[in-house]
Amino acid sequence: MANLSRFLPSLRWGRAYTRDDLRGDLQGGLTTAVMLIPQGMAYAMLAGLPPIIGLYGSLVPLIIYALLGTSRQLAVGPVAMVSLLVAGGVGGLVEAGTDSYVAYAVMLMVMAGGIQLLMGVGRLGFLVNFLSHPVLSGFTSAAALIIGLSQLKHLLGVDIPRSHHVHEIVRNAAEQAGSVNGITLAIGALSVAVLVLLKRISPRFPRALAVVVGSTVAVWGLGLHEQGVGIVGSVPAGLPTMSVPSLEPGAMRRLLPTALTIALVGFMESIAVARAFARRHKVEVDANQELIALGSANLGGALFGGYPVTGGFSRTAVNDEAGARTPAAAIATAAVVALTLLFLTPLFHFLPKAALAAIIMTAVFGLIDIAEISHLWRVDRTDLVLLAITFLATLGFGIEQGIVAGVGASMLWFFVRSTRPHFAVLGRVGEAGVWRNLERDPDAVPVQGVLVVRMDAQFYYGNVSFLKEMLRRLESEISGHAGGPLRAVVVDASAMNQLDSSAAGALEELVEGYAARSVRFYLAGVKGPVMDTLRRAHLVALIGEDRLPLRVEHAVQHALGEHVPPHPLLRAS
Repeated sequence: MANLSRFLPSLRWGRAYTRDDLRGDLQGGLTTAVMLIPQGMAYAMLAGLPPIIGLYGSLVPLIIYALLGTSRQLAVGPVAMVSLLVAGGVGGLVEAGTDSYVAYAVMLMVMAGGIQLLMGVGRLGFLVNFLSHPVLSGFTSAAALIIGLSQLKHLLGVDIPRSHHVHEIVRNAAEQAGSVNGITLAIGALSVAVLVLLKRISPRFPRALAVVVGSTVAVWGLGLHEQGVGIVGSVPAGLPTMSVPSLEPGAMRRLLPTALTIALVGFMESIAVARAFARRHKVEVDANQELIALGSANLGGALFGGYPVTGGFSRTAVNDEAGARTPAAAIATAAVVALTLLFLTPLFHFLPKAALAAIIMTAVFGLIDIAEISHLWRVDRTDLVLLAITFLATLGFGIEQGIVAGVGASMLWFFVRSTRPHFAVLGRVGEAGVWRNLERDPDAVPVQGVLVVRMDAQFYYGNVSFLKEMLRRLESEISGHAGGPLRAVVVDASAMNQLDSSAAGALEELVEGYAARSVRFYLAGVKGPVMDTLRRAHLVALIGEDRLPLRVEHAVQHALGEHVPPHPLLRAS
Protein backbone atom coordinates (compact mmCIF):
# COMPACT_ATOMS: atom_id res chain seq x y z
CA MET A 1 0.00 0.00 0.00
CA ALA A 2 2.89 2.35 0.78
CA ASN A 3 4.38 1.82 -2.68
CA LEU A 4 1.00 2.31 -4.32
CA SER A 5 0.39 5.58 -2.44
CA ARG A 6 3.73 6.82 -3.78
CA PHE A 7 2.29 6.68 -7.31
CA LEU A 8 -1.25 7.58 -6.22
CA PRO A 9 -0.89 10.42 -3.71
CA SER A 10 -4.69 10.57 -3.49
CA LEU A 11 -4.54 7.40 -1.37
CA ARG A 12 -2.60 9.30 1.28
CA TRP A 13 -4.94 12.24 1.68
CA GLY A 14 -8.00 10.08 0.97
CA ARG A 15 -7.40 7.84 4.00
CA ALA A 16 -7.33 10.84 6.33
CA TYR A 17 -10.22 12.71 4.70
CA THR A 18 -12.65 14.42 7.10
CA ARG A 19 -15.98 16.22 7.01
CA ASP A 20 -14.16 19.52 7.51
CA ASP A 21 -12.04 18.72 4.45
CA LEU A 22 -15.21 18.12 2.43
CA ARG A 23 -16.70 21.45 3.46
CA GLY A 24 -13.55 23.36 2.53
CA ASP A 25 -13.08 21.48 -0.74
CA LEU A 26 -16.64 22.08 -1.87
CA GLN A 27 -16.34 25.78 -1.16
CA GLY A 28 -12.96 26.00 -2.87
CA GLY A 29 -14.08 23.91 -5.85
CA LEU A 30 -17.22 25.96 -6.47
CA THR A 31 -15.37 29.26 -6.16
CA THR A 32 -12.61 28.14 -8.50
CA ALA A 33 -15.15 26.89 -11.05
CA VAL A 34 -16.82 30.30 -11.13
CA MET A 35 -13.44 31.75 -12.09
CA LEU A 36 -12.30 28.90 -14.34
CA ILE A 37 -15.32 28.77 -16.66
CA PRO A 38 -15.00 32.30 -18.11
CA GLN A 39 -11.20 32.10 -18.01
CA GLY A 40 -11.15 28.75 -19.79
CA MET A 41 -13.31 30.14 -22.60
CA ALA A 42 -11.21 33.30 -22.82
CA TYR A 43 -7.90 31.44 -22.95
CA ALA A 44 -9.21 29.04 -25.59
CA MET A 45 -10.09 32.05 -27.70
CA LEU A 46 -6.57 33.37 -27.10
CA ALA A 47 -5.21 30.05 -28.39
CA GLY A 48 -7.27 30.49 -31.56
CA LEU A 49 -9.72 27.76 -30.53
CA PRO A 50 -13.50 27.74 -30.06
CA PRO A 51 -14.33 28.78 -26.46
CA ILE A 52 -15.92 25.37 -25.77
CA ILE A 53 -12.47 23.76 -26.07
CA GLY A 54 -11.46 25.70 -22.98
CA LEU A 55 -14.25 24.00 -21.03
CA TYR A 56 -13.25 20.59 -22.38
CA GLY A 57 -9.72 21.28 -21.14
CA SER A 58 -11.15 22.14 -17.71
CA LEU A 59 -12.82 18.81 -17.10
CA VAL A 60 -10.89 15.52 -17.30
CA PRO A 61 -7.40 16.99 -16.61
CA LEU A 62 -8.60 18.31 -13.25
CA ILE A 63 -9.76 14.87 -12.14
CA ILE A 64 -6.56 13.14 -13.26
CA TYR A 65 -4.36 15.71 -11.54
CA ALA A 66 -6.38 15.39 -8.33
CA LEU A 67 -5.60 11.66 -8.26
CA LEU A 68 -1.90 11.90 -9.17
CA GLY A 69 -0.69 15.34 -8.05
CA THR A 70 1.13 16.11 -4.82
CA SER A 71 -0.05 19.71 -4.41
CA ARG A 72 -3.22 20.07 -2.36
CA GLN A 73 -4.18 23.50 -3.69
CA LEU A 74 -2.92 23.66 -7.28
CA ALA A 75 -5.71 24.51 -9.73
CA VAL A 76 -5.01 22.99 -13.15
CA GLY A 77 -6.57 24.23 -16.37
CA PRO A 78 -5.99 26.51 -19.37
CA VAL A 79 -3.55 29.37 -18.75
CA ALA A 80 -2.63 32.44 -20.80
CA MET A 81 1.02 31.56 -21.42
CA VAL A 82 0.36 28.07 -22.73
CA SER A 83 -2.57 29.36 -24.79
CA LEU A 84 -0.30 31.80 -26.58
CA LEU A 85 2.25 29.06 -27.20
CA VAL A 86 -0.50 26.94 -28.74
CA ALA A 87 -1.53 29.85 -30.95
CA GLY A 88 2.05 30.41 -32.04
CA GLY A 89 2.82 26.75 -32.73
CA VAL A 90 -0.39 25.70 -34.44
CA GLY A 91 -1.07 29.06 -36.11
CA GLY A 92 2.12 28.69 -38.12
CA LEU A 93 0.88 25.41 -39.64
CA VAL A 94 -2.86 25.77 -40.28
CA GLU A 95 -5.47 28.51 -40.35
CA ALA A 96 -7.25 29.32 -37.08
CA GLY A 97 -10.89 28.30 -36.89
CA THR A 98 -10.51 25.18 -39.01
CA ASP A 99 -11.00 21.57 -37.93
CA SER A 100 -7.32 20.96 -38.59
CA TYR A 101 -6.40 23.74 -36.17
CA VAL A 102 -8.39 22.07 -33.38
CA ALA A 103 -6.92 18.66 -34.24
CA TYR A 104 -3.37 20.05 -34.12
CA ALA A 105 -4.04 21.69 -30.75
CA VAL A 106 -5.17 18.31 -29.40
CA MET A 107 -2.07 16.72 -30.95
CA LEU A 108 0.02 19.31 -29.14
CA MET A 109 -1.67 18.31 -25.88
CA VAL A 110 -0.66 14.68 -26.47
CA MET A 111 2.94 15.62 -27.25
CA ALA A 112 3.39 18.01 -24.32
CA GLY A 113 1.75 15.51 -21.96
CA GLY A 114 3.91 12.68 -23.24
CA ILE A 115 7.09 14.73 -22.77
CA GLN A 116 6.10 15.64 -19.21
CA LEU A 117 5.21 12.05 -18.37
CA LEU A 118 8.51 10.72 -19.73
CA MET A 119 10.43 13.40 -17.84
CA GLY A 120 8.63 12.47 -14.63
CA VAL A 121 9.21 8.73 -15.05
CA GLY A 122 12.86 9.44 -15.90
CA ARG A 123 13.11 11.74 -12.85
CA LEU A 124 14.22 14.65 -15.02
CA GLY A 125 12.46 17.38 -13.06
CA PHE A 126 15.83 19.03 -12.45
CA LEU A 127 15.98 20.08 -16.13
CA VAL A 128 13.68 23.01 -15.44
CA ASN A 129 16.52 24.51 -13.38
CA PHE A 130 17.94 25.68 -16.69
CA LEU A 131 15.02 28.11 -16.78
CA SER A 132 16.49 30.56 -14.30
CA HIS A 133 14.20 33.09 -12.62
CA PRO A 134 15.53 36.13 -14.58
CA VAL A 135 15.06 34.25 -17.86
CA LEU A 136 11.53 33.20 -16.91
CA SER A 137 10.70 36.72 -15.72
CA GLY A 138 11.90 38.29 -18.97
CA PHE A 139 10.06 35.70 -21.02
CA THR A 140 6.86 36.08 -19.01
CA SER A 141 6.88 39.88 -19.19
CA ALA A 142 7.41 39.90 -22.95
CA ALA A 143 4.84 37.17 -23.53
CA ALA A 144 2.35 39.10 -21.37
CA LEU A 145 2.74 42.10 -23.68
CA ILE A 146 2.23 39.91 -26.74
CA ILE A 147 -0.76 38.14 -25.17
CA GLY A 148 -2.42 41.34 -24.05
CA LEU A 149 -1.94 43.23 -27.30
CA SER A 150 -3.08 40.21 -29.32
CA GLN A 151 -6.53 40.86 -27.87
CA LEU A 152 -6.77 44.36 -29.32
CA LYS A 153 -8.74 43.04 -32.30
CA HIS A 154 -11.50 41.80 -30.00
CA LEU A 155 -11.33 44.88 -27.78
CA LEU A 156 -11.58 47.28 -30.75
CA GLY A 157 -13.84 45.20 -32.98
CA VAL A 158 -11.45 45.31 -35.96
CA ASP A 159 -9.63 42.69 -38.01
CA ILE A 160 -5.94 42.64 -37.04
CA PRO A 161 -3.73 39.90 -38.54
CA ARG A 162 -2.33 37.45 -35.98
CA SER A 163 1.28 38.20 -35.07
CA HIS A 164 3.75 37.44 -32.28
CA HIS A 165 5.55 40.75 -32.71
CA VAL A 166 4.33 43.68 -30.65
CA HIS A 167 5.35 46.35 -33.15
CA GLU A 168 3.35 44.64 -35.91
CA ILE A 169 0.26 44.35 -33.70
CA VAL A 170 0.44 48.03 -32.70
CA ARG A 171 1.06 49.16 -36.27
CA ASN A 172 -1.84 47.12 -37.64
CA ALA A 173 -4.13 48.37 -34.86
CA ALA A 174 -3.19 51.99 -35.65
CA GLU A 175 -3.97 51.42 -39.32
CA GLN A 176 -7.44 50.19 -38.32
CA ALA A 177 -8.16 53.14 -36.01
CA GLY A 178 -10.84 54.49 -38.32
CA SER A 179 -12.75 51.20 -38.30
CA VAL A 180 -13.03 50.78 -34.52
CA ASN A 181 -16.49 49.70 -33.34
CA GLY A 182 -17.35 52.19 -30.62
CA ILE A 183 -19.79 49.93 -28.82
CA THR A 184 -17.30 47.05 -28.76
CA LEU A 185 -14.62 49.38 -27.42
CA ALA A 186 -17.00 50.64 -24.74
CA ILE A 187 -17.83 47.08 -23.63
CA GLY A 188 -14.14 46.19 -23.48
CA ALA A 189 -13.12 49.35 -21.63
CA LEU A 190 -15.96 49.03 -19.14
CA SER A 191 -15.09 45.36 -18.58
CA VAL A 192 -11.45 46.25 -17.88
CA ALA A 193 -12.54 49.00 -15.48
CA VAL A 194 -14.87 46.64 -13.59
CA LEU A 195 -12.22 43.92 -13.35
CA VAL A 196 -9.57 46.32 -12.03
CA LEU A 197 -11.96 48.02 -9.61
CA LEU A 198 -13.34 44.78 -8.19
CA LYS A 199 -9.83 43.41 -7.74
CA ARG A 200 -8.97 46.40 -5.56
CA ILE A 201 -12.24 46.50 -3.63
CA SER A 202 -12.84 42.77 -3.15
CA PRO A 203 -10.06 40.48 -4.46
CA ARG A 204 -12.03 37.31 -3.70
CA PHE A 205 -15.15 38.44 -5.59
CA PRO A 206 -15.71 36.45 -8.84
CA ARG A 207 -15.10 39.48 -11.01
CA ALA A 208 -14.61 37.53 -14.24
CA LEU A 209 -18.03 35.93 -13.80
CA ALA A 210 -19.56 39.33 -13.03
CA VAL A 211 -18.16 40.76 -16.28
CA VAL A 212 -19.34 37.73 -18.27
CA VAL A 213 -22.86 37.89 -16.87
CA GLY A 214 -23.18 41.68 -17.09
CA SER A 215 -21.85 42.00 -20.65
CA THR A 216 -23.87 39.02 -21.90
CA VAL A 217 -27.12 40.44 -20.49
CA ALA A 218 -26.31 43.85 -22.00
CA VAL A 219 -25.66 42.44 -25.48
CA TRP A 220 -28.76 40.24 -25.35
CA GLY A 221 -31.06 42.89 -23.87
CA LEU A 222 -29.97 45.78 -26.13
CA GLY A 223 -29.38 43.72 -29.26
CA LEU A 224 -25.80 44.98 -29.51
CA HIS A 225 -24.74 41.99 -31.60
CA GLU A 226 -26.81 43.49 -34.42
CA GLN A 227 -24.61 46.62 -34.26
CA GLY A 228 -21.37 44.82 -34.99
CA VAL A 229 -20.41 43.59 -31.53
CA GLY A 230 -18.63 40.24 -31.86
CA ILE A 231 -20.14 37.46 -29.76
CA VAL A 232 -19.18 33.88 -28.95
CA GLY A 233 -22.22 32.53 -30.76
CA SER A 234 -23.48 28.99 -30.62
CA VAL A 235 -21.76 26.87 -27.97
CA PRO A 236 -22.38 23.11 -28.28
CA ALA A 237 -24.00 21.51 -25.24
CA GLY A 238 -23.06 18.19 -23.69
CA LEU A 239 -19.97 16.50 -22.35
CA PRO A 240 -17.06 15.82 -24.72
CA THR A 241 -16.97 12.36 -26.23
CA MET A 242 -13.88 10.20 -25.94
CA SER A 243 -11.84 9.77 -29.12
CA VAL A 244 -8.25 8.89 -30.00
CA PRO A 245 -6.43 12.02 -31.28
CA SER A 246 -5.03 11.99 -34.79
CA LEU A 247 -1.24 11.90 -34.79
CA GLU A 248 0.40 12.92 -38.06
CA PRO A 249 4.17 12.28 -38.05
CA GLY A 250 4.91 15.28 -40.28
CA ALA A 251 2.89 17.68 -38.15
CA MET A 252 4.36 16.22 -34.96
CA ARG A 253 7.89 16.93 -36.18
CA ARG A 254 6.95 20.55 -36.88
CA LEU A 255 5.16 20.90 -33.56
CA LEU A 256 7.94 19.31 -31.50
CA PRO A 257 9.72 22.60 -30.56
CA THR A 258 6.39 24.05 -29.41
CA ALA A 259 5.54 20.89 -27.48
CA LEU A 260 8.91 20.97 -25.69
CA THR A 261 8.41 24.63 -24.83
CA ILE A 262 4.90 24.01 -23.49
CA ALA A 263 6.06 21.00 -21.48
CA LEU A 264 8.89 22.93 -19.83
CA VAL A 265 7.23 26.34 -19.41
CA GLY A 266 3.96 24.78 -18.29
CA PHE A 267 5.72 22.66 -15.68
CA MET A 268 7.88 25.59 -14.57
CA GLU A 269 4.80 27.74 -13.97
CA SER A 270 2.97 24.90 -12.25
CA ILE A 271 5.78 23.81 -9.92
CA ALA A 272 6.53 27.41 -8.95
CA VAL A 273 2.91 27.92 -7.91
CA ALA A 274 2.69 24.52 -6.20
CA ARG A 275 5.85 25.15 -4.16
CA ALA A 276 4.72 28.62 -3.15
CA PHE A 277 1.51 27.28 -1.61
CA ALA A 278 3.24 24.20 -0.23
CA ARG A 279 5.57 26.46 1.76
CA ARG A 280 2.57 28.37 3.05
CA HIS A 281 1.00 25.15 4.37
CA LYS A 282 4.34 23.61 5.45
CA VAL A 283 4.07 20.58 3.16
CA GLU A 284 6.22 19.22 0.32
CA VAL A 285 5.59 18.68 -3.37
CA ASP A 286 7.44 16.10 -5.46
CA ALA A 287 8.67 17.67 -8.72
CA ASN A 288 8.91 14.36 -10.58
CA GLN A 289 5.47 13.21 -9.44
CA GLU A 290 4.12 16.61 -10.50
CA LEU A 291 5.51 15.97 -13.98
CA ILE A 292 3.77 12.60 -14.04
CA ALA A 293 0.51 14.17 -12.85
CA LEU A 294 0.58 17.02 -15.37
CA GLY A 295 1.65 14.73 -18.19
CA SER A 296 -1.15 12.28 -17.40
CA ALA A 297 -3.64 15.13 -17.12
CA ASN A 298 -2.71 16.38 -20.58
CA LEU A 299 -2.79 12.90 -22.11
CA GLY A 300 -6.17 12.20 -20.53
CA GLY A 301 -7.53 15.59 -21.59
CA ALA A 302 -6.45 14.97 -25.19
CA LEU A 303 -8.79 11.95 -25.32
CA PHE A 304 -11.67 14.35 -24.69
CA GLY A 305 -10.79 17.15 -27.09
CA GLY A 306 -8.96 19.59 -24.81
CA TYR A 307 -5.78 21.56 -25.33
CA PRO A 308 -2.61 21.83 -23.16
CA VAL A 309 -3.19 22.76 -19.51
CA THR A 310 -1.08 23.44 -16.45
CA GLY A 311 -1.37 24.92 -12.97
CA GLY A 312 -2.22 28.63 -12.76
CA PHE A 313 -1.40 31.10 -10.01
CA SER A 314 -4.57 33.18 -9.86
CA ARG A 315 -6.97 30.22 -9.70
CA THR A 316 -4.74 28.43 -7.18
CA ALA A 317 -4.78 31.53 -4.98
CA VAL A 318 -8.57 31.68 -5.19
CA ASN A 319 -8.83 27.94 -4.50
CA ASP A 320 -6.66 28.28 -1.41
CA GLU A 321 -8.39 31.41 -0.09
CA ALA A 322 -11.81 29.83 -0.56
CA GLY A 323 -10.85 27.00 1.80
CA ALA A 324 -9.66 24.10 -0.39
CA ARG A 325 -7.83 21.56 1.77
CA THR A 326 -7.18 18.63 -0.59
CA PRO A 327 -7.12 17.91 -4.35
CA ALA A 328 -10.77 16.85 -4.01
CA ALA A 329 -11.53 20.55 -4.56
CA ALA A 330 -10.43 20.07 -8.19
CA ILE A 331 -12.93 17.24 -8.56
CA ALA A 332 -15.65 19.59 -7.29
CA THR A 333 -14.52 22.18 -9.85
CA ALA A 334 -14.69 19.59 -12.63
CA ALA A 335 -18.22 18.63 -11.53
CA VAL A 336 -19.38 22.25 -11.86
CA VAL A 337 -17.77 22.47 -15.32
CA ALA A 338 -19.58 19.26 -16.32
CA LEU A 339 -22.93 20.67 -15.17
CA THR A 340 -22.21 23.84 -17.14
CA LEU A 341 -21.50 21.82 -20.29
CA LEU A 342 -24.70 19.83 -19.83
CA PHE A 343 -27.14 22.62 -19.03
CA LEU A 344 -25.72 26.14 -19.25
CA THR A 345 -23.92 26.52 -22.60
CA PRO A 346 -26.88 28.32 -24.30
CA LEU A 347 -26.34 31.17 -21.84
CA PHE A 348 -22.96 31.93 -23.46
CA HIS A 349 -24.40 32.63 -26.93
CA PHE A 350 -24.46 36.43 -26.50
CA LEU A 351 -21.19 36.66 -24.56
CA PRO A 352 -19.18 39.44 -26.26
CA LYS A 353 -15.64 38.60 -27.26
CA ALA A 354 -14.58 42.04 -25.98
CA ALA A 355 -15.41 40.92 -22.43
CA LEU A 356 -13.29 37.79 -22.81
CA ALA A 357 -10.48 39.93 -24.22
CA ALA A 358 -10.73 42.19 -21.17
CA ILE A 359 -10.43 39.18 -18.87
CA ILE A 360 -7.30 38.05 -20.71
CA MET A 361 -5.68 41.49 -20.79
CA THR A 362 -6.19 42.27 -17.12
CA ALA A 363 -4.89 38.83 -16.16
CA VAL A 364 -1.73 38.84 -18.26
CA PHE A 365 -0.64 42.46 -17.81
CA GLY A 366 -0.24 41.61 -14.13
CA LEU A 367 2.52 39.20 -15.21
CA ILE A 368 4.79 42.06 -16.30
CA ASP A 369 7.33 42.01 -13.50
CA ILE A 370 8.58 45.57 -12.98
CA ALA A 371 9.54 44.80 -9.38
CA GLU A 372 11.96 42.08 -10.53
CA ILE A 373 13.79 44.59 -12.75
CA SER A 374 14.26 46.93 -9.80
CA HIS A 375 15.37 44.03 -7.59
CA LEU A 376 17.97 42.77 -10.07
CA TRP A 377 19.30 46.29 -10.62
CA ARG A 378 20.16 46.38 -6.92
CA VAL A 379 21.24 42.77 -6.44
CA ASP A 380 22.74 41.31 -9.64
CA ARG A 381 22.96 43.30 -12.86
CA THR A 382 24.26 40.30 -14.78
CA ASP A 383 20.93 38.58 -14.16
CA LEU A 384 19.23 41.80 -15.28
CA VAL A 385 21.10 41.52 -18.60
CA LEU A 386 19.82 37.94 -18.97
CA LEU A 387 16.28 39.17 -18.27
CA ALA A 388 16.67 41.92 -20.88
CA ILE A 389 18.07 39.51 -23.51
CA THR A 390 15.13 37.14 -23.00
CA PHE A 391 12.61 40.00 -23.00
CA LEU A 392 13.93 41.60 -26.19
CA ALA A 393 14.42 38.27 -27.99
CA THR A 394 10.85 37.24 -27.18
CA LEU A 395 9.47 40.55 -28.42
CA GLY A 396 11.68 40.65 -31.49
CA PHE A 397 11.77 37.04 -32.65
CA GLY A 398 8.82 35.26 -31.05
CA ILE A 399 7.80 33.19 -28.06
CA GLU A 400 9.82 30.01 -28.65
CA GLN A 401 12.88 31.81 -30.00
CA GLY A 402 12.81 34.13 -26.99
CA ILE A 403 12.95 31.40 -24.40
CA VAL A 404 15.63 29.53 -26.36
CA ALA A 405 17.69 32.72 -26.49
CA GLY A 406 17.22 33.25 -22.75
CA VAL A 407 18.19 29.70 -21.81
CA GLY A 408 21.13 29.81 -24.21
CA ALA A 409 22.40 33.10 -22.79
CA SER A 410 21.94 31.81 -19.24
CA MET A 411 23.93 28.63 -19.94
CA LEU A 412 26.63 30.58 -21.80
CA TRP A 413 27.04 32.94 -18.86
CA PHE A 414 27.18 30.00 -16.46
CA PHE A 415 29.97 28.47 -18.55
CA VAL A 416 31.86 31.77 -18.75
CA ARG A 417 31.52 32.29 -15.00
CA SER A 418 32.71 28.75 -14.26
CA THR A 419 35.77 29.24 -16.49
CA ARG A 420 36.71 32.43 -14.67
CA PRO A 421 35.53 31.78 -11.11
CA HIS A 422 36.08 33.90 -8.03
CA PHE A 423 39.75 33.80 -7.06
CA ALA A 424 41.30 35.15 -3.86
CA VAL A 425 44.77 35.66 -2.45
CA LEU A 426 44.62 34.86 1.27
CA GLY A 427 46.31 36.25 4.33
CA ARG A 428 46.39 35.17 7.98
CA VAL A 429 44.07 36.92 10.44
CA GLY A 430 45.35 36.93 14.03
CA GLU A 431 47.05 33.93 15.61
CA ALA A 432 44.17 31.44 15.30
CA GLY A 433 45.14 30.20 11.84
CA VAL A 434 42.20 31.87 10.06
CA TRP A 435 42.82 32.83 6.43
CA ARG A 436 40.84 35.53 4.60
CA ASN A 437 40.83 37.38 1.28
CA LEU A 438 43.49 40.12 1.34
CA GLU A 439 41.31 42.41 -0.77
CA ARG A 440 38.31 42.16 1.56
CA ASP A 441 39.78 41.86 5.04
CA PRO A 442 42.12 44.68 6.15
CA ASP A 443 43.31 42.52 9.08
CA ALA A 444 44.58 39.75 6.77
CA VAL A 445 48.39 39.61 6.54
CA PRO A 446 50.40 37.61 3.96
CA VAL A 447 53.22 35.32 5.05
CA GLN A 448 56.60 36.13 3.58
CA GLY A 449 57.55 33.85 0.71
CA VAL A 450 54.28 31.87 0.80
CA LEU A 451 51.50 32.45 -1.76
CA VAL A 452 48.14 31.25 -0.47
CA VAL A 453 45.22 31.25 -2.92
CA ARG A 454 41.65 29.95 -3.12
CA MET A 455 39.53 29.25 -6.22
CA ASP A 456 35.83 29.00 -5.44
CA ALA A 457 34.78 26.44 -8.02
CA GLN A 458 35.26 22.89 -9.15
CA PHE A 459 38.59 22.41 -10.96
CA TYR A 460 37.88 21.15 -14.47
CA TYR A 461 38.97 21.54 -18.08
CA GLY A 462 37.12 24.86 -18.42
CA ASN A 463 39.17 26.74 -15.79
CA VAL A 464 42.53 24.95 -15.99
CA SER A 465 44.07 27.79 -18.02
CA PHE A 466 42.58 30.37 -15.67
CA LEU A 467 44.28 28.87 -12.59
CA LYS A 468 47.62 28.58 -14.39
CA GLU A 469 47.43 32.20 -15.59
CA MET A 470 46.54 33.49 -12.13
CA LEU A 471 49.38 31.60 -10.44
CA ARG A 472 51.89 32.82 -13.05
CA ARG A 473 50.77 36.41 -12.63
CA LEU A 474 50.76 36.22 -8.83
CA GLU A 475 54.20 34.60 -8.75
CA SER A 476 55.58 37.59 -10.63
CA GLU A 477 53.97 39.88 -8.05
CA ILE A 478 54.92 37.84 -4.97
CA SER A 479 57.42 40.40 -3.78
CA GLY A 480 54.60 42.92 -3.64
CA HIS A 481 52.37 40.54 -1.67
CA ALA A 482 54.83 38.85 0.69
CA GLY A 483 58.06 40.80 0.55
CA GLY A 484 60.47 38.09 -0.57
CA PRO A 485 61.21 35.26 -3.06
CA LEU A 486 58.54 32.60 -3.50
CA ARG A 487 59.15 29.53 -1.32
CA ALA A 488 55.77 27.79 -1.43
CA VAL A 489 52.35 27.90 -3.09
CA VAL A 490 49.33 26.80 -1.08
CA VAL A 491 46.01 26.21 -2.88
CA ASP A 492 43.00 26.12 -0.58
CA ALA A 493 41.02 23.28 -2.18
CA SER A 494 38.13 23.36 0.29
CA ALA A 495 35.79 24.85 -2.35
CA MET A 496 36.70 22.24 -5.00
CA ASN A 497 34.13 19.47 -5.25
CA GLN A 498 35.38 17.84 -8.42
CA LEU A 499 38.61 17.24 -10.32
CA ASP A 500 38.53 15.97 -13.90
CA SER A 501 41.34 14.45 -15.97
CA SER A 502 42.33 17.79 -17.53
CA ALA A 503 42.63 19.38 -14.09
CA ALA A 504 44.65 16.40 -12.84
CA GLY A 505 47.03 16.84 -15.76
CA ALA A 506 47.34 20.55 -15.00
CA LEU A 507 48.16 19.80 -11.37
CA GLU A 508 50.88 17.43 -12.47
CA GLU A 509 52.40 20.17 -14.64
CA LEU A 510 52.19 22.71 -11.80
CA VAL A 511 53.79 20.38 -9.25
CA GLU A 512 56.65 19.45 -11.58
CA GLY A 513 57.15 23.05 -12.67
CA TYR A 514 57.32 24.35 -9.12
CA ALA A 515 59.60 21.46 -8.06
CA ALA A 516 62.03 22.37 -10.84
CA ARG A 517 62.32 25.84 -9.26
CA SER A 518 62.49 24.50 -5.68
CA VAL A 519 59.01 25.88 -4.85
CA ARG A 520 56.87 23.65 -2.68
CA PHE A 521 53.26 23.05 -3.81
CA TYR A 522 50.43 22.29 -1.32
CA LEU A 523 46.75 21.38 -1.67
CA ALA A 524 44.94 22.07 1.60
CA GLY A 525 41.49 20.91 2.70
CA VAL A 526 41.05 18.39 -0.12
CA LYS A 527 37.60 16.74 -0.09
CA GLY A 528 36.97 13.02 -0.46
CA PRO A 529 35.93 12.92 -4.16
CA VAL A 530 38.91 15.08 -5.13
CA MET A 531 41.27 12.94 -3.03
CA ASP A 532 39.96 9.84 -4.81
CA THR A 533 40.84 11.39 -8.16
CA LEU A 534 44.29 12.37 -6.91
CA ARG A 535 44.92 8.74 -5.91
CA ARG A 536 43.71 7.35 -9.24
CA ALA A 537 45.89 9.85 -11.12
CA HIS A 538 48.90 8.92 -8.91
CA LEU A 539 49.19 12.52 -7.79
CA VAL A 540 49.27 11.83 -4.04
CA ALA A 541 52.78 10.40 -4.33
CA LEU A 542 53.87 13.15 -6.75
CA ILE A 543 52.65 15.97 -4.53
CA GLY A 544 53.63 14.22 -1.31
CA GLU A 545 51.36 13.20 1.53
CA ASP A 546 52.88 15.84 3.81
CA ARG A 547 51.80 18.49 1.29
CA LEU A 548 48.13 17.50 1.37
CA PRO A 549 47.19 18.83 4.83
CA LEU A 550 43.70 19.30 6.22
CA ARG A 551 44.00 23.05 6.78
CA VAL A 552 45.67 26.00 5.07
CA GLU A 553 47.37 26.86 8.37
CA HIS A 554 48.95 23.40 8.44
CA ALA A 555 50.30 23.89 4.92
CA VAL A 556 51.86 27.25 5.79
CA GLN A 557 53.39 25.83 8.98
CA HIS A 558 54.90 22.95 6.99
CA ALA A 559 56.26 25.38 4.40
CA LEU A 560 57.92 27.27 7.27
CA GLY A 561 59.57 24.08 8.52
CA GLU A 562 57.13 22.98 11.22
CA HIS A 563 55.71 19.48 11.71
CA VAL A 564 51.97 19.09 10.97
CA PRO A 565 49.49 16.19 11.23
CA PRO A 566 48.60 14.29 8.03
CA HIS A 567 45.24 14.72 6.30
CA PRO A 568 42.63 12.32 7.86
CA LEU A 569 41.68 11.05 4.39
CA LEU A 570 45.27 9.91 3.90
CA ARG A 571 45.26 8.07 7.20
CA ALA A 572 42.01 6.36 6.21
CA SER A 573 43.58 5.07 3.03
